[in-house]
Amino acid sequence: MALEPYFVAQLTLGVALVLVAVLPRLISDWPVSLPLFSLALGYLLFTLPVGLPSPDPLVHGSLVEKLTELGVILALTGAGLKLDRTPGLRDWASTWRLLAVTMPLSIAAAAVLGWGLAGLVVPSALLLGAVLAPTDPVLAAEMQVEEPGEGSEAESTEGRAGGEDEVRFALTSEAGLNDSLAFPFTNLAIAVALLGVAPAAWAGEWLLVDVGYKLVVGLLVGLVLGRLLAWVVFAVSVEEGLGRSLHGLEALGGTLVVFPLTELVGGYGFLAVFVAALVVRHVERQHEYHEALHEVAEKGEHVMMAVVMLLFGGALAAGLLDPLTLADAAVVLAVVFLVRPAAGLVGLLGFDRDAAERGVVAFFGIRGLGSFYYLAYALNVAAFPDARRLWALVGFTVLVSVVVHGVTATPALEALERRMERKGAADAG
Repeated sequence: MALEPYFVAQLTLGVALVLVAVLPRLISDWPVSLPLFSLALGYLLFTLPVGLPSPDPLVHGSLVEKLTELGVILALTGAGLKLDRTPGLRDWASTWRLLAVTMPLSIAAAAVLGWGLAGLVVPSALLLGAVLAPTDPVLAAEMQVEEPGEGSEAESTEGRAGGEDEVRFALTSEAGLNDSLAFPFTNLAIAVALLGVAPAAWAGEWLLVDVGYKLVVGLLVGLVLGRLLAWVVFAVSVEEGLGRSLHGLEALGGTLVVFPLTELVGGYGFLAVFVAALVVRHVERQHEYHEALHEVAEKGEHVMMAVVMLLFGGALAAGLLDPLTLADAAVVLAVVFLVRPAAGLVGLLGFDRDAAERGVVAFFGIRGLGSFYYLAYALNVAAFPDARRLWALVGFTVLVSVVVHGVTATPALEALERRMERKGAADAG
């Protein structure tokens, strides 16, 4: 007998909560990640003869869009709340390089591969490049800045020489912003799908609205609402009673306020959420309450990640990758192992860091919830003739990324730390 959707939702959420609470204690010493376990468990659950419905992302496109949207904005909140460096050209140099150089190169290369090697039509190839642009270190949590206070300039300690901090900071800040900057490129693919390839039909409005207006509005709303939210958070004492039991809940509340208000005035909500979280982090910087805000946001993002990965495992069990061709697989492997590392290294050319650090940042461009969101969003707005193949391509990319990056994240950081220790010892000698 098939389970009702309500009970499927209960089951998925319950399993996700148990995973988030228990698994980190069991696998802390293993070179594998929680997302990988969640994915494998989802695959197993949806192959059991218990009547679970197929989590087909094309059939349930609206649900996939909203579920992944919530996961992304919670992840953006968590990223913004833990980044200590004040945004600037110098302190965020690695971030700007990854956004201004690595991201466009990656989009262009993925689109060209999709068109030239996989044989996708132009709108679908553009969409493939756009949806593979966002990176998602939540799926390799070892690569993220872990909490407020980590990754600041003052955190460099003997033996680490700031190296591991720079890697974590670059990947976390990149993910916080490229989830927003993928929107103009996704909207470009939608415009081409609806209006045709000729730029005269869409270029003006795309540049003015999708690139200009929506980015500016997202930035401004994030700054304003971030200041307002920071005032609410730190103006009221919460030392005892009910207030203490609800420590940090403003992180979730703020996310659910900033995002819809920004979308209401036509801005990019993802950008506003990340900026607002950054603003909150930089008000009362030394206040211990930042830890409570971060803790709640982190729990929320990990629960959503586990839910999405469980359903992704179920989609794999239901045949998500069936349309994949050898050419498609070659495109995916090229994107993961060639395009992102090469584009990352180009973006970081001349950056004043050790070559090993630049290599780690370039390699760990993990794909995840953001790619799922943008693909679901685009397919809900416009008709793309290669929709099922696109889901297979993106699904295989995330699968490869979760496995490869999830398994190698811890060993990579440990190897980098040993290298920094040897370098520090040599410099001291």
